[in-house]
Amino acid sequence: MHLVPDGVMPPYPAAMTETRFHALPDDRIVAYRFTPGTGPALVFLPGYMSDMAGGKATAVFDAARARGRACLLLDYSGCGESPGLFEHGSLSLWKDEVLSLIAALELEQVVLVGSSMGGWLMLLVALAAPAKVTGLIGIAAAPDFTDWGVAQMDKALLADGETVWEDNPYGPEPTPTHPLFWADGQANLLLDAEIPIDCPVHLLHGQCDPDVPWELSLQLEQALRSGDVQVTLIKDGDHRLSRPEDIALLLGTVDAMLAALTGKA
Repeated sequence: MHLVPDGVMPPYPAAMTETRFHALPDDRIVAYRFTPGTGPALVFLPGYMSDMAGGKATAVFDAARARGRACLLLDYSGCGESPGLFEHGSLSLWKDEVLSLIAALELEQVVLVGSSMGGWLMLLVALAAPAKVTGLIGIAAAPDFTDWGVAQMDKALLADGETVWEDNPYGPEPTPTHPLFWADGQANLLLDAEIPIDCPVHLLHGQCDPDVPWELSLQLEQALRSGDVQVTLIKDGDHRLSRPEDIALLLGTVDAMLAALTGKA
């Protein structure tokens, strides 16, 4: 394992396609991949219990590398290749990990691409670093899902310190909601007030999404203060939006946003 102290990055080759590790001051370790390039750096934020090996993250990284653009992928602590326990994770901790990596890699401007829970996390990162975040792209963004996505009886169990387990349609193991994550999510709710983010935002959402209602992207569009918010609804799209045509739409959305930000078609 190659550990890199916080704020100290070794010289990297033309593209760091292999996994590296970044250490935070409290000894948390975050796995990441980075390819340098021009323009604002793309930072892909995976969803709940997802990682940087997913199809959308890999597609964004490979396209950025082919086009000579900077791109950062990461696994939150306790996820993917990052050590730690998932049950110790929270939005606030993972937000700090994203910000720490952005600072350590000296990325001056970033465009955050957030999938599902990553769409909530991208909003929290943008609120914490408005001078650095120049654009947001949400894929079935799920802000506040600890509130609207958790039954009232389960909230009572979580408030009592119990873990709630649900059927997982994407794998054999049930999906846990741990008390720490739920409580931190409830402390970071955003949709009940104006969200003071002013950068361009593009939200992609499938209208056959069984996990995150597509109407939530319309609600988020209304809550954002930015005057430049676009919502694209995919009539037959599911939650993951990982079909070839969905990936093509995502990459086209990335291209369009970067072109608008840099003035290059």
